[in-house]
Amino acid sequence: MDSSERNIDRKYAIVTGASTGIGRQLAQQCAEHGFDLLIASDEPGIEQAAIELRSQGVMADALVVDLSTVEGVDQLYAATAGRAVDALLANAGRGLGHGFLDQDWNEARLVIDTNVVGTVYLIQKVGRDMRSRGEGKILITGSIAGLMPGSFQAVYNGSKAFLDSFSYALRNELKDSGVTVSVLMPGATETAFFERADMMDTAVGTAKKDDPADVAKVGFEAMMAGDADVVAGFKNKVQAAMANVIPATMLAEQHRKMAEPGTADK
Repeated sequence: MDSSERNIDRKYAIVTGASTGIGRQLAQQCAEHGFDLLIASDEPGIEQAAIELRSQGVMADALVVDLSTVEGVDQLYAATAGRAVDALLANAGRGLGHGFLDQDWNEARLVIDTNVVGTVYLIQKVGRDMRSRGEGKILITGSIAGLMPGSFQAVYNGSKAFLDSFSYALRNELKDSGVTVSVLMPGATETAFFERADMMDTAVGTAKKDDPADVAKVGFEAMMAGDADVVAGFKNKVQAAMANVIPATMLAEQHRKMAEPGTADK
């Protein structure tokens, strides 16, 4: 289906960070369940993702855009051309390894601007429209990383802690509005995340990880059901449960053993 062949009777979803990994698989889930799509990423690979989706008979527009900026979010919002968004899957995010004091500030700030600032700005813009219509679904990709202090991933884990908390608060604010907010909390997933975060010399970077297709499926199903949250994978469910009872200082030390540079050899 060509992107110009729009059927406003079909459901419409925005998926960010959809060029690869969990985001790409979330877009696939939307396609398989009857959504037209607007997918976005700061990588040119988003165009190929749209081509693959259109080959399945799905209307899919792609936008290469920097969602760490207000201007980028405005550009994405404008690309809907006023069409009502039935589902927003806010998945775009960045990681960054190494100790905080050793990180380049511009890279650390980019994590915050992408994971937090750009995400909540997009949610506010689309969420206001959903509330006005009295319907809509929002899925935020948080992380079990947000449940624990992230030694050697301090900024990343902090950003995910914000998103995890933000999702529950927004969900409560929107109760009885017809708009649901769900948070997907995956663990380590087989994507390019750890390579991009310069963490391939860490225990977590080299460990066996979850399949992004499986993670996306449980996230999509939680969103459609209007669930508050979902932790993908049994091992991650156990880890999330333990995070509620283990002291933060111990969690930070455990995280250090996974994420400190050089732990891949230990």
